[in-house]
Amino acid sequence: MDTATAPQRRAPRPRADAQRNRERIVAAAREMFVEYGSDVPLDEVARRAGVGNATVYRHFADRAELVRQVVLHVTDRVADLAERGIATADADEGAAFTALRTFVHAAVDERIGAMCPMLAADFDPFHPDLLDARERLEQSIEGLMERARAAGQLRTDIAVGDLMVALSQLTRPLPGTACVNMDSFIHRHLQLFLDGLMAPARSELPGEAATLEDLRQD
Repeated sequence: MDTATAPQRRAPRPRADAQRNRERIVAAAREMFVEYGSDVPLDEVARRAGVGNATVYRHFADRAELVRQVVLHVTDRVADLAERGIATADADEGAAFTALRTFVHAAVDERIGAMCPMLAADFDPFHPDLLDARERLEQSIEGLMERARAAGQLRTDIAVGDLMVALSQLTRPLPGTACVNMDSFIHRHLQLFLDGLMAPARSELPGEAATLEDLRQD
């Protein structure tokens, strides 16, 4: 057959069961990394996912790749939440801060703060997938905050970094614990924090607004 006219071969799509196994592994790893840290034995991840050890290694070459996929999973889900908030704010300017509040409460349920120790793990933080996901996350959160700011509902002396510090600190679990019943305390204190973000501001903040670039500096 003439190769010039032969139909191009496409890479086969992963089987549905293989894709489900991959998703189960990432979900189980996310839960266990939050509870015990990213050094948890991969055998335990496999057990929680309900798959064999070989299945984990068939999908992920090593721990670093699994950690990266968990970080991407959480980052993408949080960006989805922020973009949903933007759509709400665009539909009703008066609901801009409510959309921000809804986003923040949903983001903490994703345990975004648990990514911080993962980002210090032995994998490339400049991997193209991570850079793209981080840029999308930053732009979506900034877009949501800008809408609340433009509506006069968000104080003007804070930036994305200020919000991310709070999310990180309030969602980072205590080392070596599953933090049973912690959720009720997280959302209670998060509500206090969010009240402090509302305009008009009741006090002048010391220092400068924190950007994400500030947080990445050593």
